[in-house]
Amino acid sequence: MIKRAVYKQVLYDTIKKATTTMSKDVIAAFENAIANESSPVSRKGFQSTLQSLELSARRCSVACPDTGWPLFFFKIGNDCELEGGILALEEAAREAVAECTRDGYLRATMKHPITGADPGNNIGMNIPDFTYKFVPGDSFTVAYSAKGGGSECFGGTRHQVIAYADGVKAIEKTIIDWYIDGTKTGAVCPPSVLGIGIGGTANISANLAKQAAVLRPIGSHHPDPMFAQIEEELFKALNSLGVGIMGTGGDISVFAVNVEYAFTHLDGIVVSMASNCMIARRAATRIDADSTVNVLDAPDWFGGRGLGWQHMI
Repeated sequence: MIKRAVYKQVLYDTIKKATTTMSKDVIAAFENAIANESSPVSRKGFQSTLQSLELSARRCSVACPDTGWPLFFFKIGNDCELEGGILALEEAAREAVAECTRDGYLRATMKHPITGADPGNNIGMNIPDFTYKFVPGDSFTVAYSAKGGGSECFGGTRHQVIAYADGVKAIEKTIIDWYIDGTKTGAVCPPSVLGIGIGGTANISANLAKQAAVLRPIGSHHPDPMFAQIEEELFKALNSLGVGIMGTGGDISVFAVNVEYAFTHLDGIVVSMASNCMIARRAATRIDADSTVNVLDAPDWFGGRGLGWQHMI
């Protein structure tokens, strides 16, 4: 059994790492941008941002003052035993969020949506948010995403129903149009990590897009060639727009386009887009059944994709 004290400490440490130390794939994306960006202004922006990220990691200070929504993703083995069960896990997560806010690793940004009442600890109705995935085994993995307000609120989150007959080209055009509109002011903090959800109901599509944006590593590809091709076509098209870092112009407008899908109703295809900011703040940790703690480079949230349907022609 994994003791509450163990997973509570892991929850705290994972939040802290997510907001202070960027993942290896994010650092590699910045290094690649510096090496390949032709615009001197944009290249300087990548260099300055990378230096800031490295300094934040050394000082263990937040990489961005907007520490976003507190989002937890729990991947739990079917035979995993957590002391106190799921309710105790969620209570420990709330405590970890409050303590990280107190200690300066989170900024108190969560407010009442109507009154603006501020609890000062990022704890409130339906916040923090918990998403679960149950898998074979006896380990427990937590991924934490600090989803920022810019990428969420200023044009980076969209959904629309596409007619079946309009197909892939209509899906791609819709996403390109959304991204052009969303990056006009640079408020979504480009180059973005885009998650695209195709199919399902509105909430299924939106959830897939959000998970693809915040959990899939930069440089990963969908295992189904059909969806990998959509990712590649969108990646090339969006990077031809000349958005650049924070809208300053340049060759690199997105760091990644990650597509996930669900079977859908014959009446139409719901398409959703979720944008994550360029530093894609996340961290993940696995606890094995013997309470061994393993800090992960990436969450592996999409490993073992359920039924693993191949595309049908």
